[in-house]
Amino acid sequence: MEARDERRAATELPLPPISGLPEMGRDGCQSREHPTLVRERVGVRGRRALHHWRLSLHTLIGKVASPLIRLGFAEPPSPARGEGRGTRRFRKLKITAAALGLVATAATAALLAYAASLPPLDLAAASDRSTVVLDREGKLLRPFLTDDGRWKLPVTTEDVDPRYLAMLKAYEDKRFDTHWGIDPLGLARAAGQMLMSGRVVSGGSTLTMQVARLLEPREERSLSAKLRQLIRAIELERRFDKRGILDLYLTLAPFGGNLEGVRAASFAYFGKEPKRLSTAEAALLVALPQSPETRRPDRLNEAARKARERVLARVEAAGLATASEVAAARTEAIPATRKPFPNLAPHVAEQVVAEAPGAHAHRLTIDGRLQANLESLARERSTGLAAQVSIAILVADNETGEIRASVGGVDYFAAERAGSLDLTRALRSPGSALKPFIYALAFDNGIAHPETMLEDRPARYGIYVPENFDLSFQGMVSARKALQLSLNVPAVELLSALGPQRFLSRLRDAGAAIAMPKEGGAPGLAVGLGGLGITLQDLTRLYVGLARGGEMTPLRLKAESQASEPLPRLVDPVAAWYVTDTLLGAPAPLNALPGRIAYKTGTSYGYRDAWAVGFDRKHTIGVWVGRADNGAVPGLVGRVVAAPILFDAFARAGIDPRPFPQPPNAIIATAAHLPPPLRHLRQDVPKTIAAMTTPVLKLAFPPEGARIDLAASALDGRGQLNLKVAGGAPPYTWLVDGAPVLEPTRRREAAWQPSGKGFVRISVIDGTGASESVSVRLQ
Repeated sequence: MEARDERRAATELPLPPISGLPEMGRDGCQSREHPTLVRERVGVRGRRALHHWRLSLHTLIGKVASPLIRLGFAEPPSPARGEGRGTRRFRKLKITAAALGLVATAATAALLAYAASLPPLDLAAASDRSTVVLDREGKLLRPFLTDDGRWKLPVTTEDVDPRYLAMLKAYEDKRFDTHWGIDPLGLARAAGQMLMSGRVVSGGSTLTMQVARLLEPREERSLSAKLRQLIRAIELERRFDKRGILDLYLTLAPFGGNLEGVRAASFAYFGKEPKRLSTAEAALLVALPQSPETRRPDRLNEAARKARERVLARVEAAGLATASEVAAARTEAIPATRKPFPNLAPHVAEQVVAEAPGAHAHRLTIDGRLQANLESLARERSTGLAAQVSIAILVADNETGEIRASVGGVDYFAAERAGSLDLTRALRSPGSALKPFIYALAFDNGIAHPETMLEDRPARYGIYVPENFDLSFQGMVSARKALQLSLNVPAVELLSALGPQRFLSRLRDAGAAIAMPKEGGAPGLAVGLGGLGITLQDLTRLYVGLARGGEMTPLRLKAESQASEPLPRLVDPVAAWYVTDTLLGAPAPLNALPGRIAYKTGTSYGYRDAWAVGFDRKHTIGVWVGRADNGAVPGLVGRVVAAPILFDAFARAGIDPRPFPQPPNAIIATAAHLPPPLRHLRQDVPKTIAAMTTPVLKLAFPPEGARIDLAASALDGRGQLNLKVAGGAPPYTWLVDGAPVLEPTRRREAAWQPSGKGFVRISVIDGTGASESVSVRLQ
């Protein structure tokens, strides 16, 4: 009995204090800390943890094993004579094993209870990331800071160089692919190093445990914090696969300053995506997260170099790089400054983020490489211009209407150029850039043909007296030449025949936002020469319609944008082809070959805006040059300033050599072989000498502006319109909207059955070539 009592007392005795260590509280923490121990905080922390673990284990064994020994493992009787010491030793081992098993069971139960008391794992830190704007191939155009001012770009293992991942595992967690969140061997190694050196040499944390710490950052380094990391690591392994855990690490790992994630660090230190890294670059990115603030390359360059050296040594030992590769990597310079993040298409990026602030990623139709080339082109061309002059360029795909590049200004950060303003959306006077649409509508309405003769001579329209840009006159010119030379007087003559209000209505119906002067009133003929406001986006959109044969389509920045309601045609395919064929013959600037693209220039009044818009089969490109404050720039002429930029932009985008297909019903003829009404624009001038000896042709019925009820003359369910002509000389040819509807006849009366209701233009041509037209409404 006395021996049993002595053993019981021995199990309950407290552990003798370890000399040299501070006193510990009940929770194992230091009650008071001597100043000399503060300076050796790391060593004390390691010894403190070891002492606490020893105290806890000894006390637990004493409290758990002693009752068990008393209850179920009483001291056996003295061994009979002949029994050896092996039997007593075996019984002691059984007692010890049972005690340790119960201790392990109790510890496991306590661990499970602690795990159950923890709140659910919060993944908010992983979901909070920078908003990014991507091009059509998913490449980064521009990232934005998070709300708390960090660069935290989304990244996955597929976005990172495989060698970097291999080096990361070799340096941080070589058994990452096989363990279940905790590496017992690593923890044992760390504990042994701490026992041998009296301080923390290595943490023994796996990559999964590091992710747990990053998800739930804590300042203190205590046993409870480490235990929490262990539990969270097991949770992460159960919730994610290994690739998912790596994705979290690559996104959350700190790299110094406001950089989080390997992708942000790669852009900041190397100016590129982490998909292709050199050995030295990968080693530096592996080393930084261990102590990001004390190894920042832009501040502590030497410390960063030493950290990289340690990684390279481990990489070489692991066989991930040859000795020559490691030697070359050691000679590679450490980046001393941070590089700027990509800032392509900044105006468009801000626009889409403002429209959908809740989205973290915006994928646009922009081609990143073309965008970079055109931004470079704008900077190059701006060097020969005044400091306040900016350049805007817009590129659209003719087939889809998708915007491939949008340069809102020369320099986003240039205050003197108001670089933050998107000048592709600024209202400006287009000058002569709208003339092609005057001709297109005139061709579409049967008023003229490309070979119709126009008079370029002094003319007056009330108080409005148009003049050509060079103040000269060409006399009689064809519509084709008048458009190619951008003559003002013939364009105004065509607009007068077409009607300014009708012209504007057709442009607005096609989707262009036209701004008129604040004075108000009915639009005048000056609208054809720039007397209105339009943006580069809308002007480019109208030219896209010409490239598509008169069919309009909205311009889109996102491929998934919902299709809007179909827009009415701008003009029919024949009229669009007439204009396209004419613009292909416009004189090219000195830096380009003629006949490659169909284009038109424009210069606003007072030399405030210079324009050039052109298209081939694939792209339409619009260029604007001017001051953001609408100030005058002497010598700012579209053909001299904007046209060379346009042709350079096409050279960088790639010119499509395919010709525009000719519509089957296009009229290819000289002026002498055109139908008489199309030979000359002036309808009051006889087309031939014979016409002068005959009575003046007049369309007797229907009268101009009449509203005709077709139901009153319905025949077999279809309305019939009676036509009557007076004067002129037979035979008579009747046309509706420029197309013949009846065979030539010598009778002065005819009947026509319309195919539908609406406004129509009815024309009659007599045998001398004279013609007369009226516009009526069928209902």
